[in-house]
This record gives sequence, C-alpha cells and structure tokens, in this order.
Amino acid sequence: MSGGTLDGARIESFLEMMAVERGAAENTLQAYRRDLDHAREFVVGEGMSLCAATTEAIRHYIDQLDEEGFAPSSLSRRLSALRQFFKFLYAESIRPDDPTSPIEGARKARSLPKILSEAEVDALIGQAERDAADPKLNNAALARALRMHALVELLYATGLRVSELVSLPRAVLRSRQRLIVVRGKGNKERMVPVGERARDALQRFGAALKALPGAGGEGAPDSPWLFPALSESGHLTRQSFARDLKLLSLRAGIAPARVSPHVLRHAFASHLLQNGADLRAVQELLGHADIGTTQIYTHVLEERLMRLVTDHHPLSALAAEE
Repeated sequence: MSGGTLDGARIESFLEMMAVERGAAENTLQAYRRDLDHAREFVVGEGMSLCAATTEAIRHYIDQLDEEGFAPSSLSRRLSALRQFFKFLYAESIRPDDPTSPIEGARKARSLPKILSEAEVDALIGQAERDAADPKLNNAALARALRMHALVELLYATGLRVSELVSLPRAVLRSRQRLIVVRGKGNKERMVPVGERARDALQRFGAALKALPGAGGEGAPDSPWLFPALSESGHLTRQSFARDLKLLSLRAGIAPARVSPHVLRHAFASHLLQNGADLRAVQELLGHADIGTTQIYTHVLEERLMRLVTDHHPLSALAAEE
C-alpha cells in the first residue's frame, strides 16, 4: 500500500473513531478531513507521508500557514486536528511517538525563515539553464527542462506562492508585459513585476510547448494553464514541482533539505530587503494582507542597518583606525 493510500486509510479510521467513540457531528468530521488532507498535501510535497511526518515537517507546515496570513483561530484548529490525529495513531500503536507533542502552540515565536544565499540561487538557476541547453534532449525532455528553468526563474523573480505559480494562466505566455496579474489568497488580485530573464525563459518554454503533440499532451494548445500537465487540476501540481526542485538542487550541489518552493519565495523577499527594498513594498509583492506577516524578515533589515552604521558612522570609522 502506497504512502498516500495508507494516509487515506488512517484518516478514515481516525474519523470513524471520532464519530463512533466521541460522537463527532458530520460538520466536525468534514472539518477534520479538510484540515488533515491539506496537511497531507503539504507533507507529501516535503517528501514523506502524513503518517510518517516528523516534528520538523509539522512545524514547517504551521510556519507556512502563519507566513501566508492564516488567522490565529485557523492555525489553532489545524494544529488541533493534527494533535488529535497523531494521538490516535499513538494510541493504536501505529506510531511509537506523537510528533506534535513538542510543538507548544501555533502562535509561538516565529522562527527565522530558511533562505538561500544569492550565490546559491544563482547556482540553482544556472543548473536549470544548463539542463535546458543539453543538445541530446528530445522534444518532450527539452520542454520539461525549459519548464523547470522557467519555473525557478519566475519564482525567484516574483516571490509567488507555489500555488499561484503552478496555476498561472496561459495568457502570461502570450504577453511580454513587465507586469502580470496574479490571483492570490482570498481571490485577491495583485500586480507583480517580471524581470527580463524570467520573461525570456518563459518564451523559450512556450516555443518548446508548441513543438509537442497537441492531442492530450502537455502541449495541448487549448489548455488555459501556463504550466499544463496531466493532473486533476490540468496544471502542474505543487508536489511535482517541489520534487523536481529538490532533484535540481541535488544536481546544483545544494542539499535538497534546504530547498523548496517556499524557500525560494523567502530568498526573493530577503534578497530584496538586503539590497535596499522597503518592507511595505515587499509586503505588496508577496501578497501579505498584514504587514505583521512580512515582519518575519525584520532580521534582514536589522542586519542592513547595522552595516549602514558600521560602514558610515564617523565614530565607527575612528574605532576602526584605533
């Protein structure tokens, strides 16, 4: 039985226990199902099943929800559902431990986001570009390589959420505009600038798509998606992109555990701030409804201010001479 099938079976057993032993109402059971399915999708993207999730993976999931602006009540509910599920697995001797037990609460002090250095991002994008330049690739393999290059260029250029990235419309490909409209959380639209490198990568990917068979393949001309795929949604899934990104990082000489779509989003924001961007501008680009969510990056601003004082304050210069 695969990890996904096993997860589904365990969730069903848990819901049955909640209904029979605790008399949970149908609405409550549906809420548990939605929350656990959502957590399962994220954890699968991290390369493991929900039943085998580690404390670090659960913390990473809660941190991402927090970073995306989920209300405290929603965070608490998601964490509560996971606590109940893992307590059930422990009680049934399915797991020897409860990975949620060390987690104090959904609103504990936020940990600093994982980021990559500018050199590491350059190495990642450079590897994707080299992969796409391999003359031995056939049309389908070339399209996949160019898709990966376009994805990483676009993600680092815009800081999109991975769900926003993989569900971009095909209209983006038909436009050479420097701004694209992104539909984000709460169905809210925002304008996001796209650099020349990312636009060029998209155009090369679009040309490769046209060379693919149109009937039913990934190059289907009538697909409304920028990154079409044979999935239920019709576009590339978050999990597939996360998996391919880790494989790319391995080829680039970067530990896969340090790389994810969300880490590239963090790199986008952190590198902007390191190079002088305003926190409010970064908030708008990331699509955060609340500036408080963007303030997880204030450590970057603090470092920049310290360098500013150290490099330019006259007393600092005198101290260095002494």
